Amino acid sequence: MYLYLNGDIVHLSEAVISPFDHGYLYGMGVFETFRTYDGHPFLLKDHLNRLSLGLKELNIEVDLDEEEIRLTISELLKKNDLMDAYCRFNVSGGAEEIGLKTTPYESATVILFQKELPPSTPLKEKEGVFLKLRRNTPETGERLKSHHYLNNMAAKREIGATPDKEGIFLTKEGYLCEGITSNLFWVKDGEIYTPSVETGLLNGITRQFILALADRLGIPVQVGMFGKLEILEADEVFFTNSVQEIIPVNKMGSLRLPGRHGKYVGQLHEQYTEYTPYLNSIQELKRGG
Repeated sequence: MYLYLNGDIVHLSEAVISPFDHGYLYGMGVFETFRTYDGHPFLLKDHLNRLSLGLKELNIEVDLDEEEIRLTISELLKKNDLMDAYCRFNVSGGAEEIGLKTTPYESATVILFQKELPPSTPLKEKEGVFLKLRRNTPETGERLKSHHYLNNMAAKREIGATPDKEGIFLTKEGYLCEGITSNLFWVKDGEIYTPSVETGLLNGITRQFILALADRLGIPVQVGMFGKLEILEADEVFFTNSVQEIIPVNKMGSLRLPGRHGKYVGQLHEQYTEYTPYLNSIQELKRGG
């Protein structure tokens, strides 16, 4: 596998970073994961915008030229002989002196790598499992897609390695928050519900895209603070993330749900697949793209 590292495309075996990189020492880094569809990086502009906001929060200075990044993605796809790929774009503070840094990071480490995706299984169902572990609070005012991933790792250990389950975080106050690697939605009486960012969830790009799709389809949406019992009265439940897209839930404990056969899951997935070959940003959808 080949990857991009600080301006060069190198083989995995040749890729090295400093042991004094503050992304390693102190978790000072953010990343984005996204997919390419037939070579097209879906919603890349939104992913880069969120990455830029995270870098600003961490005081990491780096130039993110969208066109250069698109070219790099294309070059890597060719080198790795891929068209449909998982991509991770990672930026950390770079090598610095040991100690907590208060001035800007000016020598960031920038990495982009890809891997082959398994054969696609649209609307692959999962079981929703309420976690005993509660969602931690964000390190800053709003959760970043950062290197601080222990809460997620511990939650994954709680439910085990099975790919057929997704854990559901509650906040310490008992409000529904998000999945371990996903955002959470449910449908009740023709309305879509999802927790608000005030719960401390990561405001996923796919979450934002689903909300825009619902608006385009004229489906009412409720965003807010919801308790556990509210989702147990749902007609449909699903998760979302950028790699697995829409993940329908077929059961939660003793509750049986329609999963991939849900009416609204089907509508949203049909629209989702219509836009993956070409859409660059959610704003294009809102403008009628």
